[in-house]
Amino acid sequence: MRGRPTPSGDLPKPKRSPYITPAGFAALEAEFKALWSRRREVTQALAAAVAEGDRSENAEYIYRKKELREIDRRVRYLQKRLPELKIVATTPDDPRRVYFGAQVTLEDEAGEALSLRLVGADEFDPARSWISIDSPMAKALLGKALDSEVTVHTPQGSRNYWIIDIRYG
Repeated sequence: MRGRPTPSGDLPKPKRSPYITPAGFAALEAEFKALWSRRREVTQALAAAVAEGDRSENAEYIYRKKELREIDRRVRYLQKRLPELKIVATTPDDPRRVYFGAQVTLEDEAGEALSLRLVGADEFDPARSWISIDSPMAKALLGKALDSEVTVHTPQGSRNYWIIDIRYG
């Protein structure tokens, strides 16, 4: 039944690549520990709300149950995800090619520069111009050399870029 819609009508999500930077892994571990600490606080607040009596109109109870559900959802995700992650701490043998962890500067057809860093799916951050290794842009860049032309296919159409700088570390 691969590729067929599930009973809910959604296609299964593609598997995320397991690669992550050392800093990204440390951040996820810190988040996991903080969630357990926060969960203890929420559980105590929830117990206090339960002691107040009628739960149907108890806003504190309703809020804490929702908060606990969200914490538990994220904890379950991290419990499954952390063991399958592979930390990439080395630079590639050929630093003139784009691989995981690269900071790449591109130039588009209008001469505008764009700087991106290829990171794991769990640490991408558009505000910092960090893109997931699973994104169409990253897939188009992987393995390409300095001064290469790269065509990226997007929903808005194809765009051409030239790699003008590649850095690691």
